[in-house]
Parts: sequence; C-alpha cells; structure tokens
Amino acid sequence: MAGNTLNNRRDFIKQTATGGLAALSLTTLGSVSALAETISASTATLIKPNVLVRSIPQNMVYGYYGADVPPVAKAKDGDVVEIQCINTTGISARDPEAFFKKNNYSLDTEHAKDVVDIMKNVKRQPGNPTGHMLTGPVEIEGAEVGDMMEIRVLDIIIRSEYGVNSVWPGGGGLPDGVTQSETFVYKYNSKKTLAACERIPGVEIPIKPFFGVMALSPPPELGRVSSIPPGFYGGNFDIRYLTKGTTLYLPVSVKGGMFTTGDCHVAEGNGEVSGVSIEASLSLVAKFIVHKNKPLKMARAETPTHFIAIGIDPDLRVAMKNAIAEATGFLKDEMGYTFNQALSICSVAVDFEVSQVVNRTVGVHAMIPKSVFTDKKFKYWS
Repeated sequence: MAGNTLNNRRDFIKQTATGGLAALSLTTLGSVSALAETISASTATLIKPNVLVRSIPQNMVYGYYGADVPPVAKAKDGDVVEIQCINTTGISARDPEAFFKKNNYSLDTEHAKDVVDIMKNVKRQPGNPTGHMLTGPVEIEGAEVGDMMEIRVLDIIIRSEYGVNSVWPGGGGLPDGVTQSETFVYKYNSKKTLAACERIPGVEIPIKPFFGVMALSPPPELGRVSSIPPGFYGGNFDIRYLTKGTTLYLPVSVKGGMFTTGDCHVAEGNGEVSGVSIEASLSLVAKFIVHKNKPLKMARAETPTHFIAIGIDPDLRVAMKNAIAEATGFLKDEMGYTFNQALSICSVAVDFEVSQVVNRTVGVHAMIPKSVFTDKKFKYWS
C-alpha cells in the first residue's frame, strides 16, 4: 500500500477517534437500531432536503449503472438529498393497477400514481443489463476520481401501507425447492412498526427499513453494469444494518460520483434466502460528504456502535475470505494494529455474517464492535 494512502486512511480514523455518539456504551446490534431511531427522532423536524428527486419516469433507470448515464439531479458537497424510490415486486407491467385493486389500496395516492406511471412508461432497453427499478443518478458536485463519498442515512420514509415478498421456481437459496410461484403481501400496522401477511397467520415482522442498493457509478471501462450483483462501488449489498442513523463509504470512480439507489426493504433476514426481502417503496434522506484524496478499494460502512467491512464474490467461501481481508486491513491500516493482532481481534470479537446469497455475487459483512477498543473514543456525526 502506498504511503500516502496509508496516511490518508489513518488520518480519517483519527478524525473519528474523539468523543461523540459512538462513545456511548452500546454493545448489541439492538442498540444500533435504538440509537438510530433516537438520531432520527431528534432530527426529524430539522431535516429539510436541499434537493428532492421525485420517483417519476424521467428520474428512473431500469436495471443498471454506468458512467455514461446522465444525472437526473445535482447536489453540492454537504447537501441533504431526498430520493424517492418505488417497489415493483408483485406488480405487473401490463396492468399495474391490478395489484392495488386486488389488495384494496387506493390508486389516488402519490405513491400509487408514481408506481403506475413508472411501470407503464419505463421499460427495459435491449442491450442493457437487467436489474432493479432505481432512482438516479444524482451528481455530487466536487467529487472526483480518487475521493471517498460519505453517505449519511439521516432518515428513511415509508411511502406506502404494504410491502411484498415472493418465492418462485429457480429463485432464492433453494432454487429447486419451489415448485409454484407465490406472492406474500405484508401489511403494516398504523405506526408502521410491524408487518403481517394474511397468508402467513400468527407472524409479525418488525419493520426496520433500509436500502438494498446504494451505489456510485462504476468506472467507465466497466461499461453499463447490472444492479443485481454488488461491486466495490456499492450496489446491491443487502446489508440489513444500513438503517437510518448509519453511514456508507463508497469510492468515487467518475466525476460527480453519480449516486443511484433503490431495492428498498422494510425487513430482511441475513441471507435474503427467498430471493427478495419485504420489498417496499421508500424515500432516502441522506447527506453527501466528499472526502478529497481518500481512495478506497472497497466500500465500507459504519453504525454508531460498529464498523462494517464487506467481502463479496460469486463463491461464498471467497466472499468470506475477502471479508476477513477487508476487516483485518481496516484494523491494520486505519487503527495501527499488526496483521496478527488484527486477525486475533477478528477471531475473538468480530461477527462475520452472510449478507445475501441470491445476487449472483454473494456477500459477507464483518461487524467490528467499537466497544472493544477501550483506549479509543469514536466521533460520529459531529
């Protein structure tokens, strides 16, 4: 590793090693959600986006990212941007109104009108990769190749009264186990804290919204890339801990970064084994901060209580190795430990979890607890 890169990364971690929210004595993943909700509740009345990106046909991209995809909006470094997204799972492109009529949902809401308009007017284009219905890209002024983009998830707004999960032959983690397709509509309670499906009685799922896809554009030499497999530039990580109050760090590969998002979920188990989660329509409210000349080789994330290292590969065993390498590299390069010390820390304190096994390129994320570093205090969002 080049000396400048090492110094930049150590400078970055040193900047976060003094006081703040993450210094609170929170040690469980449940506390991550609790603190994230506190952050959101305390700032909800203060958040006013500088830029709003509506979910309308001209702001959507169906299935891919690419350096040649023009921005639908521009924001400044440090701006707060609200980006509306929709769910298409369970909705027919031929007759999108049918889903709402069948499930007794109004077609007169902004959300329903957006879904119908998009499904009728945004089509897959021959020659382009297939993937998710996404919103973007948003250009962040001042971002250049070799910078790092910090994306703070200030809030996630639930736009509808339902979410959808599906199973289908050939899909998910047991592709030969499903003989007939089935769609499960999960309805939310009035507070939007629980989801339940009439076809699966006696089960209530806690709602913890997050975005499966948050990506910057890949470099130009990769061309247009499907949104289904994740990459070093971000994308379909499906890491369920990236809820409101958390942060994603992505490498900038093109001028302006070009941020695209979608694949919204209100709940997911690690693995996403049916092939999808409770897919939902959400709005992302995020602050974009450009860190100049701080190159990353691979995306990373952070919560108030954990650092998150990410490993991906088509082979789950290799993805695990890559996650270990990313976690030890983080501890070594940014916190000053030797490789042996870092590997020991990973073995005794870090949880390596399977993010998903259904996105062609599978993922493992490493949850590095800040609480074990007793001589450090980590500043967070201050």
